[in-house]
Amino acid sequence: MSCFVHLPDRAVIAVRGEDRVRFLQGLVSNDVTSVAPGEAVWTALLTPQGRWKADFFIFHDPDEACLLLDCAAPHVDMIIATLSKFRLRSDVSLQATRLAVHAAWGALPDVATVENAIVACDPRLPEAGWRLLLPEPSRAAKADASTYDLHRLILGLPDGVRDCEPEKTLLLEANFDLLNGISWTKGCYMGQELTARTRYRGLVKKRLVPIASEMPVPVLGTPVLSEGKEVGQVRSSHDHCGLAFLRPSTIDDRLSADGHRIVPRIPAWLAPALASKDETDGASS
Repeated sequence: MSCFVHLPDRAVIAVRGEDRVRFLQGLVSNDVTSVAPGEAVWTALLTPQGRWKADFFIFHDPDEACLLLDCAAPHVDMIIATLSKFRLRSDVSLQATRLAVHAAWGALPDVATVENAIVACDPRLPEAGWRLLLPEPSRAAKADASTYDLHRLILGLPDGVRDCEPEKTLLLEANFDLLNGISWTKGCYMGQELTARTRYRGLVKKRLVPIASEMPVPVLGTPVLSEGKEVGQVRSSHDHCGLAFLRPSTIDDRLSADGHRIVPRIPAWLAPALASKDETDGASS
């Protein structure tokens, strides 16, 4: 099945200036130098203490010397304000744009639809499809945003606004390490020390895991229980699919949330990380 969707809860920030790449490189978790035409990078902005603050996709603008940040619409002002604090004497400007974010999977729309679009493969998983930036919402986008929400939940892809807790969540807990959201070779960036220590010391006590339920998944924040003991928390969901933070050692337990049975659905890309559950559960973060 092919789908093309406008995502009204996303917005785009333009980063201009001669120092734009170097400036972002020292502030975000992924390698900004790898952004190229047709290739986007997914990355996170962290607190100085290494906790999640925001995440976004970075696109290369083919028409001008500019980087474009595809981010959650409610985060636009915060991202601009946070990044602006570090401008100092850098030749950088940040400005919200009117570009409209779209997603496609199964197949790209026809040439006429995308001829004015900035298009890149979703860098997290091949099955995720493509991200597209257009001057305005496309009339060819027939599916609604809930269709995309279900698509990403089935794949296990996080929505930072709903799945991460500001100034609390570690990137490895939200699987940024498994979904190409972190560069381990780029050098220092804000929050890098804790992110690296979490990886090298195996300090991942929980992971964001896809779940399913015969009943609609309970609301965000509902505790997940095993034998009456809280072992996790429900995050975003749509109908019978959702994501939850779970301790790896509890994946095979009989789990419930709000009195309803929930079952982890482990995708192939996540399985190896959960296989080390004995080691991670014995650590502290």
